[in-house]
Order: sequence, then C-alpha cells, then structure tokens
Amino acid sequence: MWERVCKNVLDRVGTRKNAPHKTIVEAGMAGMFDLTGKVAIVTGGSRGIGRAMAEALAQAGAKVVLAARKLEGLQEVEAIIQKAGGQALAVACHTGKAEQLQALMDAAVKKFGKVDILINNAATNPYFGPFTGLEDAAFAKTVEVNLKGALDLSRLVAQHLMDRGAPGSIINITSVVGLGGTPLQGAYAITKAGLISMTQTMAVEWGSEKIRVNAIAPGFIKTSFSKPLTENEEISTRALARTPLGRFGEPEDIAGAAVFLASDASRYITGHTMVVDGGFTAQLM
Repeated sequence: MWERVCKNVLDRVGTRKNAPHKTIVEAGMAGMFDLTGKVAIVTGGSRGIGRAMAEALAQAGAKVVLAARKLEGLQEVEAIIQKAGGQALAVACHTGKAEQLQALMDAAVKKFGKVDILINNAATNPYFGPFTGLEDAAFAKTVEVNLKGALDLSRLVAQHLMDRGAPGSIINITSVVGLGGTPLQGAYAITKAGLISMTQTMAVEWGSEKIRVNAIAPGFIKTSFSKPLTENEEISTRALARTPLGRFGEPEDIAGAAVFLASDASRYITGHTMVVDGGFTAQLM
C-alpha cells in the first residue's frame, strides 16, 4: 500500500504544472492578501478566535461559511459580516460527526459554488487534570472533535479541490501546548500535537495538488475557552512572567496570521506551524 501511495505522490510531483502568480509589484502588497472570490469554511466560528478569523477573512474579501454546534451564535456573526457588506452562511455542525461534516461541505458548495480555504478551529477540552484521572469518554471526545473532525473535513475539502484542479489553503489551529510537555492538559495537548503532525503530512501529500496546509499555534489568548487558564491567578502570573510582550493575546492577534496563510502572501509556505504567543515559547527558562 505504501509503495502505491508514494508512487502516486511522485507521479504527481513529476507531472505538476506551476500555477502562474502575480508578483508583488503586479498585485500590490495589499493585493497579496486579497481574498476576493475565495470561499472559506471556518469551524468554531461563533466566538473567540474563530469569530475573529471569520470576520477578518470577510474583510479581506472572502465569502465565509461559519460552522459550530449552535446556530444562534453563528447567525450573530453572519449578520455582522453581512452588515459590513460581506457574504456569509451559518451552518450548525458538530465537527465530530462525519455526516454533519459532509452536510457542511454540501451547504457551502450549494450556496457559494466551491470551497477554497478551510480553517479547522473547532476544539473541546472537557478534562483538566493529570493523566491518571483521565476517563476514556473524555479522551475520546477530545480526539473526536479536535483531531478526527479536522482530519475528516480536511479530506473532504482536499478532494473537492483536487476534483476542481484548484489550489487551496487549509489551516489547522493547534496550540503551544502541542509543542512540549504540558501538565494537566495532556489529553488536549495530544490532539494539538497530532494536528501539527497531520499538518506536515498533508502538506507533503497534497503539495503537488497546489494545496497548502499550515497550522497556527496560539499561546495564551483571552477567550471564554481559555478562562480557566487566563483567570487563574497562579497560572496567569506565571504565564505573563515568561511572555516577553507582557500580555495575553486577543483573538484578533490570530486573525492576521489566518489571513496571511489563507492568501497568496504565503503562497510558498506549507507544512509550517506559525507560533503566535507573544514570545512565550522563545524563552528557555
């Protein structure tokens, strides 16, 4: 099997054609970040980092498909984007359920005709504590949403792009906890480390199809999801002490990285994990 997979990859590498790109002079610097005509799916798009990325993609010209389990929060973001002159579609979707991912993909194509960009942002973290107390159900839920859901949706989008013969960008939102040992967040960290590995392998397999796959690893970002960390006095004090920029990040700090990786400004970048953490991981001690 592996021999056949490798042969297919090598065959595609040997026969691929490079798509023409405008130079920075031709497009202008702003044009390199322009997403006009592109369609993006953002999971976990109703709040926090997902919402900020969705709004930034829309401001850059993309049509945005917003996905999350609860429709109400998505519709609020959809209305904000539409009021600003953009186009958006809210779709209720549990990313841990394969049939709902297919329905999400079908809805995006029905509404906008295609998908060019995917941001796998949906995540859950039902357990905070040592490995010895981790229950199977909590671990299975974490893997189902954080890792398997991202894998399944990426495959759907990649196949769609291959069928169209079109370039695309897939962005996986991982975390700095996936870069090293993280006490009390082991289950979550395993899935985030898995996303980094998945990003690299997808980049290698799909690069010849003009599909770029990258990841963003946020540090401590102030969201409702991270409140157990950022509002814990002991944890937050330690975290800020080793963050050179001296503050927690905001969702908008991740949005700029997402637009960059989604656009032609990053057209020669794939398989990369961009750390956005205020310098937290730059310190050895």
